[in-house]
Amino acid sequence: MRAMRHLMLLPLTLALAACAVGPDYRAPALPEPAALVRAEAGLVTPEAVEHDFWRSFDYALLSELVEEAFDANHDLRIALARHDRSLALLRQSRRDLAPSVTAQGGAAHQRASADQMPQATRSQRDVERYDAGVAALWELDFFGRVRRSVEAQQAEAEASAADVRAMQVVVVGELVDQYVRLRGLQEQLRVARANADNQRESLALVDARLEAGRGTDFDSVRARAQLESTLSRIPALEGEIAAIIHRLAVLTGREPGALIARLEAPAALPALHEKVAIGLPGELLRRRPDIAAAERRLHAATASIGVATADLYPRFTLSGLLGTQAASTGDLFGRDSETRLLALGVDWSFLDSGRVRARMAAADADAEVNLARYEQTVLQALEEAETALARYAQALREREHLVDAAEASAEAARQARVRFEVGVIDFLEVIDAERSLLEAEDSLARSHTRSATALVGLYRALAGGWPQRA
Repeated sequence: MRAMRHLMLLPLTLALAACAVGPDYRAPALPEPAALVRAEAGLVTPEAVEHDFWRSFDYALLSELVEEAFDANHDLRIALARHDRSLALLRQSRRDLAPSVTAQGGAAHQRASADQMPQATRSQRDVERYDAGVAALWELDFFGRVRRSVEAQQAEAEASAADVRAMQVVVVGELVDQYVRLRGLQEQLRVARANADNQRESLALVDARLEAGRGTDFDSVRARAQLESTLSRIPALEGEIAAIIHRLAVLTGREPGALIARLEAPAALPALHEKVAIGLPGELLRRRPDIAAAERRLHAATASIGVATADLYPRFTLSGLLGTQAASTGDLFGRDSETRLLALGVDWSFLDSGRVRARMAAADADAEVNLARYEQTVLQALEEAETALARYAQALREREHLVDAAEASAEAARQARVRFEVGVIDFLEVIDAERSLLEAEDSLARSHTRSATALVGLYRALAGGWPQRA
């Protein structure tokens, strides 16, 4: 008995001095770019990225939709549920650090056959047995298999939290982008209808001249053809507007038609920012939740190497049972009915080391995959930021030219109509001037939309200003 007690003390002593096999994780160093190449001095400032940047567009309705998306978007709900699942698995893995304790009990009635008990009467061959007890089982984590498993699950839980933040960036970015596109399409629709009204006036003027004997059927046909061409744009724009309204409704967790009444009234395109606060370049990569998620998964994969490596070493388990067993319920808790068991188990797969080493090689490969994915995510983040800066800068320049072009086209169309009315030019030049005006104003609306969506894309690439609601 004393030797058994000494044997039980041995694993406890080893547990106190236990180490965790496998590599200890060290996070890769993030690059610290001195500056973003496309960050033009006249366009950006090093101030902290604006919080809730969409509020600067001065759309109360947009802010309401963003809040509703945070509460009801299904992609966000999925991400949150996955995070809850990872936290539950983390709690489960931490339980493995402590003994598992269970209660058990039973009652049995058995009758032996006459051949089994030839000298016993029928009643003597009836046996009853009752038992109850508490059992415990504890894996003694000498080589860190359980601790590495907890470490891996902890990193996965942190990665899933970063996934929630990344999904917030995606959902809000898409919602704001779609909202701006909606207002841009509504502006294009306004331009098309206004030009159609002007062209109706031109057609009426041509018809009046024809009736007075000063015009031609040719001018009337050309005027009508241009009007119909302009009117043909309207159904296509209305179809695109309907599609975006449906998309915005789904992004906020509603049925496609739920936002028609709130969004069908046109609103102006947002004012563009002359300068954008982008923060310091070194902060960009630390803000990006997709980089944080990739780094945490690299940590989890590294810890999993230790889990696989621990299988090369013996696994010790300590089990115990304290209970009672009797032939009748009255004697179940009597002193002489006491039972107990204390056992040390060893499981060692050294005879199957080839299989274990294959699992180790697979874990190493998984870590290499996650390292490459992490490095790729870092590069993609820098690429997205540089590209977003370039697109916004060029979109602003394009818009400056188109503003001038639209103003000049409007003046040219006005002068063309005046000159036609006094007979200086023919109607073909009026048609050409009105067509140019339509194209210039439509291009300006498209350019303003591109500039605004480029600004949204820049904020999404910077991953700043997003509320932390994981």
